[in-house]
Amino acid sequence: MSEISKASADAIEAARQGEQFAIILAAIQAAQTVQPHQPPAPPAPQHQAVEQAGKWLAIAVGGSMLMITVAFAAVALAIAAASIALVAVVVYGIYRDIRKR
Repeated sequence: MSEISKASADAIEAARQGEQFAIILAAIQAAQTVQPHQPPAPPAPQHQAVEQAGKWLAIAVGGSMLMITVAFAAVALAIAAASIALVAVVVYGIYRDIRKR
């Protein structure tokens, strides 16, 4: 194939592609005129993520404080139970001593 015929074939192909591009562009423009243009959705507020983080931070702090409170209550209950057991043993010992006499 000579260079002239090759260039001619390339020119014909480019013209066809140009016609296809024009048809595609016309179809897009027709679709835009048929369907009314919808405004883009408003962007999400940026401070929403900060509010979410603050909410979860408050939940975490509140949960931690609750768990610390439960732990202290459990320790206090254990001390109270040990104290009651010790008092019961002492009172029983006193009762046995009095009963022997």
